[in-house]
Amino acid sequence: MATSPRRRRYHASSPFQAGPEVVAEVYEVGARVSHDTYGLGRIVSMQGTTSVQVDFGDGAKHIPLPCAKMTNL
Repeated sequence: MATSPRRRRYHASSPFQAGPEVVAEVYEVGARVSHDTYGLGRIVSMQGTTSVQVDFGDGAKHIPLPCAKMTNL
């Protein structure tokens, strides 16, 4: 019998606290972004929810999503 996964509960005084929840950013075509490696850029196109193409000035790069190194400005 299959059961659905449950969120683990942590006791308030436990030394093994849960890590912060990762919030998936929503990107739009034309939005300005900052990437830790490539710098500032603008989103040129999106390939569904799997990747975005970003123009960083010296060329466009395909960035797979989700990307922890890229943030909306």
